[in-house]
Amino acid sequence: MVNEYAPETLREALEIRQRERVTPHGGGTDLMVEHSRTGTYLFLHRIPELKEIQTDDTHLRIGAACTFTQVEEHPQTPKILKEAISRIAAPAIRNLGTMGGNIGNGSAKADSVLILFALNAELRIQSADRERVIPIRDFYKGRKELDLAEDELIVEILIPRKIPTQYTYHKIGARAALAISRLSFAGLWTVEGGVITACATAFGAIEQIVVRKPEIDQILIGTQLVDISQTAERYLEVYQEALNPIDGRISAAYRKTVCMNLLRDFIERIKNTEG
Repeated sequence: MVNEYAPETLREALEIRQRERVTPHGGGTDLMVEHSRTGTYLFLHRIPELKEIQTDDTHLRIGAACTFTQVEEHPQTPKILKEAISRIAAPAIRNLGTMGGNIGNGSAKADSVLILFALNAELRIQSADRERVIPIRDFYKGRKELDLAEDELIVEILIPRKIPTQYTYHKIGARAALAISRLSFAGLWTVEGGVITACATAFGAIEQIVVRKPEIDQILIGTQLVDISQTAERYLEVYQEALNPIDGRISAAYRKTVCMNLLRDFIERIKNTEG
């Protein structure tokens, strides 16, 4: 037997979450795949506070119940996120599926989550009596393991407004369209006056959670393009050691080879940047 609450305010939703054992959902596109016939669900799609996209001086603030289509069409959404969303499933799924749902599913294959890792996004998490903001990379503890208490909800995604100016994005699947990622990569960078001033990379679908290595990306920051070859060699060596892909439908060895090829392409793109 399936039971469902459909609150119309965030306060009401948080109070239900506090007193009941419920599964939150927005569009329910992932839950429908599970064909669950039992359980109690908390439908969040009617709550205005969770469906707003706003900007302040430092962040683009996306409500957790905003659909992929809504985010893709917003003028302030970063281009790399728009591109990633455009490759998620079909339009009907993007019209229903939500950003918060993609995050809360806890999968390293989630297309929007990869980009949020690369953009150093944060999550605003709330319960009936407390609120906290944490980096999205700290939210994931393992596959399907989240830093989310049973009385908490993901309320908002915070994306910094100041982000690198250039990007590259790759999604590798079993087919050209409507594919679940077998491996994905996001890379962002800025070159100013011939110097790399920002660099961020992330890999999806190769380990239990999205791989984000800011300490490795730091190797490239401050490098002059004319001197990049030696620094890039060290960068690739360190990354080679740090990546530990898991076996799955494709082998760990294949995943690692593709990852390193994507990083080499990333370096070449940086080299050819005008700035």
